[in-house]
Amino acid sequence: MTIKEIFTTMEYGPAPESAAEALAWLVDQGSRFGHFINGEFTAPGAGFDSKNPATGEVLASLTQASQADVDAAVQAARKAQGKWAALGGPGRATYLYAIARLLQKHARLFAVLETLDNGKPIRESRDIDIPLAQRHFYYHAGMAQLMEAELPEAEPLGVCGQIIPWNFPLLMLAWKIAPAIAMGNTVVLKPAEYTSLTALLFADICRQAGLPKGVVNIVTGDGAVGEMITAADVDKIAFTGSTSVGRRIREATAGSGKALTLELGGKSPYIVFDDADIDSAIEGLVDAIWFNQGQVCCAGSRLLVQEGVADRFHAKLKARMDKLRVGNPLDKCIDVGAVVDPVQLNTIGEMVAANRVGTMHQAQVEMPTEGCFFPPTLIEGLTPADPLMQEEIFGPVLVSCTFRTPAEAVELANNTRYGLAATLWTENVNLALDMAPKLAAGVVWVNGTNMFDAAAGFGGVRESGFGREGGWEGLAAYTRPKTKAKPLAKVEAFGGDGAPAGGLDRTAKLYIGGKQARPDSGYSRGIHGKSGALLGHVGLANRKDVRNAVEAAAGAKSWSKTTGHLRAQILYYIAENLSARADEFSARIEAMTGRKSGKAEVEAAIQRLFSAAAWADKYDGQVHGVPIRGVALAMKEPVGVIGVLCADESPLLGLVSAMAPAIAMGNRVVLAASEPFPLAATDFYQVLETSDVPAGVVNILTGSHAELAKPLASHLNVDAVWSFSSSDVSAEIEAASAGNLKRTWVNNGTAPDWTQDQTKRFLQEATEVKNIWVPYGE
Repeated sequence: MTIKEIFTTMEYGPAPESAAEALAWLVDQGSRFGHFINGEFTAPGAGFDSKNPATGEVLASLTQASQADVDAAVQAARKAQGKWAALGGPGRATYLYAIARLLQKHARLFAVLETLDNGKPIRESRDIDIPLAQRHFYYHAGMAQLMEAELPEAEPLGVCGQIIPWNFPLLMLAWKIAPAIAMGNTVVLKPAEYTSLTALLFADICRQAGLPKGVVNIVTGDGAVGEMITAADVDKIAFTGSTSVGRRIREATAGSGKALTLELGGKSPYIVFDDADIDSAIEGLVDAIWFNQGQVCCAGSRLLVQEGVADRFHAKLKARMDKLRVGNPLDKCIDVGAVVDPVQLNTIGEMVAANRVGTMHQAQVEMPTEGCFFPPTLIEGLTPADPLMQEEIFGPVLVSCTFRTPAEAVELANNTRYGLAATLWTENVNLALDMAPKLAAGVVWVNGTNMFDAAAGFGGVRESGFGREGGWEGLAAYTRPKTKAKPLAKVEAFGGDGAPAGGLDRTAKLYIGGKQARPDSGYSRGIHGKSGALLGHVGLANRKDVRNAVEAAAGAKSWSKTTGHLRAQILYYIAENLSARADEFSARIEAMTGRKSGKAEVEAAIQRLFSAAAWADKYDGQVHGVPIRGVALAMKEPVGVIGVLCADESPLLGLVSAMAPAIAMGNRVVLAASEPFPLAATDFYQVLETSDVPAGVVNILTGSHAELAKPLASHLNVDAVWSFSSSDVSAEIEAASAGNLKRTWVNNGTAPDWTQDQTKRFLQEATEVKNIWVPYGE
């Protein structure tokens, strides 16, 4: 094309990026790769081909890992972990800085290899993926340097098994490996079968950086290898991928004691109000849905447009779509590259072909005749219940509907089982900051989209998973408190056949929705003291009582909107009322347990209430220093409805230690009282009744933990389940939680020291971090 033709047509000419260096690197490796275990590449074995999705060309042959390979990698990581942790934060920081520097030195090689292997445009690999990967290693080198000073009570988990997807191969690797090794863990990572090449190049970088053997291990293969890692002797599993696989991993790790974080699918809303800068919103939308061919878990794939501007917005959007450039990903002028594999291409095509509603527009652009390409697609006029509005397509397909009011926009945006990200476009900052807290999402972008940084945590809620990657909050996924829990034996109730003291029988009821309620089962059991004296009866709650309690808690959602100051006052009031009856509660505890520790337990419970009250208006978020002209607000929000199986051995202190921080943060709770010693809990609801606690905020059930655990953990309106029970229910809770992928915190047969104030740990478990990105300026 001549200069004259360029100025006449205003078309982009080709600007190809050379693949010579990347292909030469593959040839230098023999175009065949083994695994990276204990600092060495193993001999290549039987496996599969890695192909360029834009051309179908075979790039290299990779090895399918065997059980022996995974075992060797885990063994190497285990052997290296102690010395790596003992090296200290500053020592580890040196290696992370070296890796970051080498990623910069070889940036173009990584970018080209990523594009060849994945099919994404070279502009995206060069300008987004690789710089962000470098940023994560620099940032977490700093975190390693600061760990001993800023996180003195934290220690590494041990060996981390990590499984990453094919849409951001190197970036996902950086998100996983950088924080893990910064905190003193070692890793065994499995890259996606389709896109393993940059992970293997990264392994070579680790050798160049002199990283000690065994700290980073990389094994390649299909999903079977991921299953092997999940079942291996590791201390944590970190997975990014589909919700269906994440659910299976949750079930597979249930009861194993392994820490787990899941970053899963999404169906993120892209909300455009009638006062938005329409042209800017359309450019943002191009980035939101056609970036990386729509193969992004947080892609803005559901367009919600206010009715008054919908027609104009859609008309402008279609015109913009027709100007997108689809083709060779190595061409620096290309906007949309290749879908990763024919399997994914077929899935996208089948989902679109199955749709029978709405109006479809596909970009009127020249399409390549070979390779895995799908045209940018818009389907408008859908209803919230249509499959394409609910199911993740994971391709360059945008679906759209309209709304009238901000309240309706919130309802539509939250009408999904996912909760990863959301985008808002409006010139009204008050509207934006009013909307952001109402959206069920781990990340909210205002007048922008797809903004990421190592300093700001990323992760979702609901079936988009749990845990955060990046920022201070992300370090919780790779550390644990140094305090050691003790083995916990089943705490048994005392038996007896004595008559009630004074001849007066008392049957304590359940406490649901601010009222005392008889159990649905119609059964009760006697509670006896150590001497066999009958202290009273309690009802035996069942599945229906759990349902009623959860309904009451869900109905008290206005509690989450109250101020921390108000919640603190109520907690102080509870503490005052408990203090007034301290002698009575002390006597009750001693009568039930046969121990002379009632006074100390009551006093500790009062102090827990005061601690939670003190934190209620102080456990706040942060403003992250991200590299934009704007701010990223890390807001701590309540988890929602939390089910708690309270400690058996500390009937009052265990209940209060869990309840107080949870409601201090705006959560509502369903508490299953100490199974052997429940009368402290049924006495305690009398304190709640006189302390201005709104109905439904605290609900108390009595009965068998073994019978209540599964209904609580499987209930879809419960957002988290904690268990400190002496009954063996941890595995059952974690397995049942897979239904809606709720958060769990279980004791795995151990007991904390309840005499120690662990309120901050409870506050951490009682909150979700939502990062709200707000650019500013004209």
